[in-house]
Amino acid sequence: MEPIRFSRSIVTHPETSQSKEWLVTNGIGGYASGTIANVLTRRYHGLLTAALRPPTRRTLLVAKLDEIASYGDQSVPLFADQWGDGSIDPRGFVYIESFHLEGTLPVWTFAIGDALLEKRIWMQQGENTTYVQYSLKRASAPMNLRTKVLVNYRDHHNTTAGHGWVMNVQPVNHGIRVLPFSGAASFQVLCPEAACEPKHAWYFRFALSTEAYRGLGALDDHLLAAEFEVTLQLNHPITFILSSEENPNLDGAKTLADRRAYEQKLVALAPDIPAQLKLAADQFVIHRATENNPDGKSIIAGYHWFSDWGRDTMISLPGLTLATGRADIARTILRTYADYVSEGMLPNRFPDSGETPEYNTVDATLWYFEALHAYYVRTKDIDLLAEIYPALEKIIVHHRRGTRYQIHVDPKDGLLYSGEEGVQLTWMDAKVGDRVITPRTGKAVEINALWYNALRIMASFTKVLKKDPASYEKMASKVKMSFDRFWYSEGNYLYDVIDAPDGPDHSLRPNQLFAVSLTHSPIPRFQQKIVVDVAAAQLLTAHGLRSLAPSQQEYRGDYGGDMAHRDQSYHQGTVWGWLIGPFVIAHLKVYNDANLAATFLSPLLDQLTDFGVGSIGEIFDGDSPYHPRGCIAQAWSVAEVIRACEAIGYYGQITYAQ
Repeated sequence: MEPIRFSRSIVTHPETSQSKEWLVTNGIGGYASGTIANVLTRRYHGLLTAALRPPTRRTLLVAKLDEIASYGDQSVPLFADQWGDGSIDPRGFVYIESFHLEGTLPVWTFAIGDALLEKRIWMQQGENTTYVQYSLKRASAPMNLRTKVLVNYRDHHNTTAGHGWVMNVQPVNHGIRVLPFSGAASFQVLCPEAACEPKHAWYFRFALSTEAYRGLGALDDHLLAAEFEVTLQLNHPITFILSSEENPNLDGAKTLADRRAYEQKLVALAPDIPAQLKLAADQFVIHRATENNPDGKSIIAGYHWFSDWGRDTMISLPGLTLATGRADIARTILRTYADYVSEGMLPNRFPDSGETPEYNTVDATLWYFEALHAYYVRTKDIDLLAEIYPALEKIIVHHRRGTRYQIHVDPKDGLLYSGEEGVQLTWMDAKVGDRVITPRTGKAVEINALWYNALRIMASFTKVLKKDPASYEKMASKVKMSFDRFWYSEGNYLYDVIDAPDGPDHSLRPNQLFAVSLTHSPIPRFQQKIVVDVAAAQLLTAHGLRSLAPSQQEYRGDYGGDMAHRDQSYHQGTVWGWLIGPFVIAHLKVYNDANLAATFLSPLLDQLTDFGVGSIGEIFDGDSPYHPRGCIAQAWSVAEVIRACEAIGYYGQITYAQ
């Protein structure tokens, strides 16, 4: 696989280089991220966003390093800032010779006269520590580097007004320690090779252009906390250490070697899968301790703003862990979530501030069966199955007799009903104020496909454990017979919801695909083909599937604008990358043509060079040219591309458009 690399024509073009973002992570919820132009465009951009209560309480600590390089008779800025008046000053990106990813590490090469200076960024796995390294790769004389450190202390969802805020900035060995206020977590900025002078001066009105586009507060302030100065010698790198840890490792060469070894190990685990996809998959796997499992794991739904969600975790688990050769991680995640089952439900969301999990989803629990089945098929781990089986039994019992939000089996047809006014329980969960955009109260098509699938899986698990599967087989048979009610004969596809308060919903949506793509399908073969064909004709795009067909009255093809406009568009035509997975799997089931199925994946793989460089984003506009929107890196987008690649055997050399 060729490395992802951008030449000068890309990196020096302000609009293009600001639209491409990089991401590094630490496995506990923390991250560093920015644009390849080094211009802050989001409130989530910064060099150290620490998970102070892993994996939550994500807090921006170090926003940026502003470097000025002096070489020969030149003194040039290597950084760039956009200000409240719209100006970009300075424009350090004009000195970038190239940008590339070294695994997940962003690497810039700056050209100053006859000198080449490399800058790379990585994080320590399991710690809130970021390393920024500078290495003079070509020069006829030493280079002086003066670096200003801009810090903050805020929730990563917010912005800062710095007027009147006095932080405690203290000199320490090799740098500074910052205590933003009494009771806050302190953090350090260190560079053993450099001289350091503490400072305290606020820089006001950084303009965050992406936040402005999203209709959110778009001005931010950061504190100049120190200036470092060092002389760079040829091939003698120096490293800045940004950390909320008490004693971070100061050996830049050692931590870089450790990071490279960690990523090389990941790449080697599943040699048939493109390396960049495997590395992208790892960025979502995080530590989440539970009372019963201090080494528990979960999956961040997306960067930058999502925490770990039950639904996203279960959908993503097969692709992110099993297909990448990390069944041990899958096992830990499955055990972690078993600890959180309540009234027969998995939590939908762990809030970023770390409060009680939210149990407001009907599908996360049903996806758990599919994830566990995928794990068992790979591993034949009967011990885990026996351990979790009692929890599965309780889940079925609670769903039959009823649990939260009117989730219950209708005894007349065996189908699963869910929903009540003011709540959104399926993956189509957008809400504007008190108005649920796609309420889907009633018997939703993918929920009942998942319910049927869960019952069939439960019957197979019961047989494995040498118990009587008759009750589960009987329930599944009743659901399959009743699934005929979903057929919308006039439209020649499946209703999206039946038994809704206002009658059946015949919106043409991708949810019907799950009645084909899941392990067990409740519909006959001829209907499976029709569903796949209608999805291909009206929902499929280059970057995934639309959430609503353009032929529908409520269709919206543009996701931009403020939050209200975005949320009204979120599931009303917006393209979702993760839906390429169920589409490709369903297409394979119907047509059994791997070469044809591979053609649906190629455009989405090109997204590895766009938006979130090295990963695949969340959503895209429903109308061409399908601009990327939402999160720059989304767990289930990456996971389902990996799963689809594995299903069709789509391996080998992958090249990326530059």
